[in-house]
Amino acid sequence: MKAVVFHGPGDIRLDTVAEPRIEQPADAVVRITTAAICGTDLHFIRGTVPGMKPGRILGHEGVGVVEEIGPDVRNLKRGDRVLVSAVLGCGSCAYCRRGYFAQCDDINPYGPRSGTGSFGSPDQQGPFNGLQAEYARVPCAHTNLFRLPDSVSDAQAIPLSDIYPTGYFGAVIADVSDGNVVAVWGCGPVGQFAVLSAFQRGAARVIAVDGHADRLERARALGAEVVNFNEVDPVEAIMELTLGIGVDCAIDAVGVDAESAKSGPAAASARQADERHREELRRIAPETNQQDGRWKPGDAPSQAHFWAIDSLAKAGTLGVVGVYPVTDTYFPIGTVLSRNLTVKAGNGNHPRYIPRLLAMVETGLVDPARMLTQHEPLSDALAAYREFDLRSPGWLKVVLEPSPVLQRA
Repeated sequence: MKAVVFHGPGDIRLDTVAEPRIEQPADAVVRITTAAICGTDLHFIRGTVPGMKPGRILGHEGVGVVEEIGPDVRNLKRGDRVLVSAVLGCGSCAYCRRGYFAQCDDINPYGPRSGTGSFGSPDQQGPFNGLQAEYARVPCAHTNLFRLPDSVSDAQAIPLSDIYPTGYFGAVIADVSDGNVVAVWGCGPVGQFAVLSAFQRGAARVIAVDGHADRLERARALGAEVVNFNEVDPVEAIMELTLGIGVDCAIDAVGVDAESAKSGPAAASARQADERHREELRRIAPETNQQDGRWKPGDAPSQAHFWAIDSLAKAGTLGVVGVYPVTDTYFPIGTVLSRNLTVKAGNGNHPRYIPRLLAMVETGLVDPARMLTQHEPLSDALAAYREFDLRSPGWLKVVLEPSPVLQRA
């Protein structure tokens, strides 16, 4: 089968690889009909999240059709159309039973203290090949696959695999509730769903911050007040908008590949911090492979959470869902302490939230397909990756569609 395969920083290829098979009694093999490219995939290729194993198939977002099931999968059958959760859980351990699927004790064969089980991720997160392929093996399929109603299209379903539940989780851990004023840092796909989710959880105002005008316009269409950090100092703008108080809740939807201000009032302080940011990057990402401006790490790894913390009111809460690697040890703990701030972070507990989000899509309350900007065949995945990596205008979320293939015998 064809799949997008990681060979090293700056080196991904469309390879022919072996088809997956049932390995454990609770496995399923899914024929992928729709996959997607995520900003997290770019962290791996840029080298800002190290630990990816050469030969690993990329991708953790998928919709497909069940082709095979193991004998312990009793809630699905061959031919079912399903959504694949990007975050994996066993559904039986003490953590899964409390809804902490991202901290499952059993799904990751490397042990309960290893990373969150996920497809197409660094080796610490398990040996699971990704979903940018024609077929994929899904462990603990009874927990990590969700049957899709006929009324929900692939395009509506694919954001539910990761970016919608991640954005929603960001609003949950930021403690967004009725009447809150919320800042969402980063207006990529996860940030867009964080804006939407903050309103769904009762926020009175949402202020969305980014440096790309097209992404800010999308956030504005969702009802957010927008701040372009290349035009104004974002923290000063938020203080002006909140009478000098700051926001109740902030969501960091950016992660390690944050960009600094290139123009406007914030650029001067950004240039003063350039050397510090370069040192952070050297320690965080010891191996990168930039090529003609592509696969370039963000130039300000700690920028997003510094700004987010500075924007918070006293006793406010920061929720971090942007991806940071274990090599990143830069965090303004002193400011957190001095203002009695609460910081929560983590990978989303997707199987906990997917059913309620899917129900909203099925009833027509939300149409996640509006976030998809490009539909490309899997055969053009490498070109799509290059455009997405450059944050080209209009490239918010890329969907990959494998060529139709015959069902396996």
